[in-house]
Amino acid sequence: VQLQASGGGLVQAGGSLRLSCAASGRTFSNYAMGWFRQALGKEREFVATISWNGGTWFYADSAKGRFTISRDNAKNTVYLQMNSLKPEDTAVYYCAANLDGTTTVKSAYDYWGQGTLVTVSS
Repeated sequence: VQLQASGGGLVQAGGSLRLSCAASGRTFSNYAMGWFRQALGKEREFVATISWNGGTWFYADSAKGRFTISRDNAKNTVYLQMNSLKPEDTAVYYCAANLDGTTTVKSAYDYWGQGTLVTVSS
């Protein structure tokens, strides 16, 4: 499956962004989806994941209460709504897909998008 992330940009602290990840090539609804992020000089870390039907989701502690992951299987798209953004949320955000279900483990994901940069200014 091919993944194309979009929606990143520059936002002030406290602001919001919605990231999108459009999938193509295979049956999107077969895949659990995840969002990860990688800040400059740091390892890629888990942000959120959602099951194939949208019924199960998990968040990193840093995202709980501020970020919401959702999906629209009819549009082959997964979203990450990010509210109350902080400068420490600055990173390249990646979407990823896997067939094994919701997981926080990045090595479990088979397909990755190219990333979209989110910059939060203070």
